[in-house]
Amino acid sequence: MPLSAPVERNLSHTRTITCQGYERTDGLWDIEAQLLDTKNFAFANKDRGGMIQAGEALHNIKVRMTVDDNLCIQAIEAVIDDSPFNVCPQIVDTYKQLVGKTIGPGWNQYLKEKFGKVHGCTHITELFGPLATTAFQTIFGSRFVRSESEKPSTTPPRYLNTCHTWSTSGELVRERWPDSYVNPVEIKLRAVG
Repeated sequence: MPLSAPVERNLSHTRTITCQGYERTDGLWDIEAQLLDTKNFAFANKDRGGMIQAGEALHNIKVRMTVDDNLCIQAIEAVIDDSPFNVCPQIVDTYKQLVGKTIGPGWNQYLKEKFGKVHGCTHITELFGPLATTAFQTIFGSRFVRSESEKPSTTPPRYLNTCHTWSTSGELVRERWPDSYVNPVEIKLRAVG
């Protein structure tokens, strides 16, 4: 279903975030993201020779995160190819501090505390949210497809109760992992009692 028809308007800014997940031949996973910002008008910019033209990249930032099967970060590489200020690329190596960290509950809060304010680049830090979900989709999606084509797993996935679809009181869990299913009526009775 499309969005409702907008009022008459003019495009001012476009942000495109692209994320891709790759299975490597050495058993690890490369998760890559690119953030591209463009304006629909030219504007003055001292650090870029006087002007940034309409449609020219204001930001062009790329991150590659290498993780293992358990979402533990093995390597980080970040580059800022285009930015409005010459000092922006100086921050990229600070993200190597993530090597050894495992993506999991509290990930976004950890990033905010570690790289917030003057300790990081707002745009690179923002990319680690989509990078994390792309890693999850890449690794666990590959496992899920493989297990569906083979013998279905009786072990419930670790992502139960992470969203409405994967609720332990939902139909999908009742069908696939009946031992993990909790009847919603029982949940309501426990809350009342």
